[in-house]
Amino acid sequence: MYENGKRSGQGTYRFKNGARYIGEYYQNLKHGQGIFYYPDGSKYEGSWVDDQRQGHGLYTYPNQDTYEGEWLHHQRNGQGIYHYNDTGSRYMGTWVMGKMESAGEFIHLNHRYQGNFLNNNPSGPGKYVFEIGCEQHGEYLQVDQDRGDAEEDETVSTMVLKWKPKAVTGLSLWTPAKDPSSDGEGLASADEKGGSKPPTPET
Repeated sequence: MYENGKRSGQGTYRFKNGARYIGEYYQNLKHGQGIFYYPDGSKYEGSWVDDQRQGHGLYTYPNQDTYEGEWLHHQRNGQGIYHYNDTGSRYMGTWVMGKMESAGEFIHLNHRYQGNFLNNNPSGPGKYVFEIGCEQHGEYLQVDQDRGDAEEDETVSTMVLKWKPKAVTGLSLWTPAKDPSSDGEGLASADEKGGSKPPTPET
């Protein structure tokens, strides 16, 4: 629909490059709710303000990764969930201008990392939580790593992330319950079976 020669209201627009937009317009700009199909196969479904992704929306990338959450000026910004299609992992947390920042949680198949992020990387204190019921607390540090291909007078190093573990919690040694019906009969120690005893935990 057009108003004073400009797209306005609900409509469908097909672009020369193969892109297509189905949704609301205001004064020739995508504004309101709409779906944009990109030529590379990606798709955005959600809120638009002044021709930009802004507000809540779902973006599906060409590799089938998805991001659902808040947008500002075409960038992931605010709270959102990024799902990695090939691994099944996902990041839930805060985004600032397209990057993982502040508090977040990276969820993998059998463990998760909870902590702060800076420039798309874990940063500072955090913890790994494992499905077996234990947690490893520690922190991510930026450390220098020499690259070795420098001239004699030059020092070339690069910063890399290193996890420094501090404590493990929630881990307990499991021992099977004694079968009350056997009253100890039929149970043989490791020595009686010809095996070796398990090591005694050091304190």
